[in-house]
Amino acid sequence: MRILITNDDGIGAPGLEVLAEVAEAVAGEGGEVWTVAPAFEQSGVGHCINYVKPTMISKLGPRRFALEGSPADCVMAGIGHLVEGPVDLILSGVNRGNNAGENTVYSGTIGAAMEGALQGVPAIALSQFYGPRNVDLDDPFEAARAHGAALVQKLLRGAPWGGDAYKLFYNVNFPPVPARDVRGFAAVAQGYRGDGRMGVHPQTSPSGRKYLWIGGSAQGEATAPGTDVKANVEGWVSVTPMRCDLTDRDALNALRAALPDYDG
Repeated sequence: MRILITNDDGIGAPGLEVLAEVAEAVAGEGGEVWTVAPAFEQSGVGHCINYVKPTMISKLGPRRFALEGSPADCVMAGIGHLVEGPVDLILSGVNRGNNAGENTVYSGTIGAAMEGALQGVPAIALSQFYGPRNVDLDDPFEAARAHGAALVQKLLRGAPWGGDAYKLFYNVNFPPVPARDVRGFAAVAQGYRGDGRMGVHPQTSPSGRKYLWIGGSAQGEATAPGTDVKANVEGWVSVTPMRCDLTDRDALNALRAALPDYDG
């Protein structure tokens, strides 16, 4: 198996080292793991792609590259230029912090998996939720490190990957607990914290210039039953199937009743 890994925290991020271990275990003997990751942190860029200026590539070692671009750019560069042979699986992460609830739509980690799905390659985004029970561990990623390979293998063996047009990809969040306290894997929907949206925080510099910092709110607020954040804060690894198709089918049916002229 040939696996392409990337992230949005940058080529030097510790979570990428964890993901490399997971990928090596999944690829197995004779498999290949290729790394194409952003040269600099790209958190919060979503599914951004760079098509207005050239993108520099630096080879850092065998099958290891840094790209001055977004996570989605890294996926395209890996599939279209850098990886020698077809890519069987794309893994993105392991993100430092959760990509559950509203965070999902901002995440560059998710953006890489989205691009993988658009390219027709099975893709999984993996993130490590941080909280009081794991943030001060010697290895805050230990839940992802201990359970990541087993989960990826389960998804490859038994999860649906279909779609005639927009193919499925998976969003995985490891709970903010030590590895021994992980309760298992939970298939859940994307949640909604309600107060988890991003916002601006204005500040004034000593020189009198005004700046804005972008920030979120409390991450530990549980979402509705059967959704990602609730599962995570209760100790479960959340697994959410997603597609790049953003159409709301229920609303579309109602809209057709209100706009009945088109019969295509």
